[in-house]
Amino acid sequence: MAKIKKPKFKRVLLKISGEALAGPEALGIDAATVSSISSQIKSVVDLGCELGLVIGGGNIFRGSTGEKGGLDRVTGDNMGMLATVINALAMQDALEKLGVVTRVMTAIEIQKVAEGYIRRRALRHLEKGRVVIFAGGTGNPYFSTDTAAALRAVEIKADVIMKATQVDGIYSADPKKDKNARRFKSLSFNEAFSRRLKVMDSTAFALCEENKLPLLVFDLHKKGNIRRAVQGEEIGTYVHA
Repeated sequence: MAKIKKPKFKRVLLKISGEALAGPEALGIDAATVSSISSQIKSVVDLGCELGLVIGGGNIFRGSTGEKGGLDRVTGDNMGMLATVINALAMQDALEKLGVVTRVMTAIEIQKVAEGYIRRRALRHLEKGRVVIFAGGTGNPYFSTDTAAALRAVEIKADVIMKATQVDGIYSADPKKDKNARRFKSLSFNEAFSRRLKVMDSTAFALCEENKLPLLVFDLHKKGNIRRAVQGEEIGTYVHA
């Protein structure tokens, strides 16, 4: 029997876009896709890794899009934060069907469906081996779920923030538009900033850099990648202090 490789990172904050949950559809929640992602997450939990999760809400509603349509920005962002709660509940249901004990904690209090976010309680859940899904963004408008992910990662003292995306890392240019674009295996925060690479939004990126929190960007859709990332295999792009 092959020896199971131990996780390189003990505590991880995983960031997934809301669009990833839509699967082949442009909007909404695709049950098969959520089930596939939850299976990957379970494989990480089975390794003994403590996992926090932040999911975007773009598959349901994006505040910046609403603003373009004439919606008040604060209202739109509040709607977007509520969308992340819907995604969190969907992921919680899928994980618990696999036997993974999960807690949803929201920055916006919705007591009948989730716990309010309290840092000490979140840390206790993680120590007990529960997956904690942080929903509701930061609880404030004008901040993205990237920023929420970076903030929660710093608060729970995560070893790394892992951003599972639609591409397999950070490129010198958009690989869909530029055939000569090259993927970086490793970058410093300074290099990423000087090259003006779109890694995360500037607030989230600055928070990671200031707190020396490394960032790994990799392809979510390749089966087993979340586990590979946690085990320290060379995938995606690693951004470090």
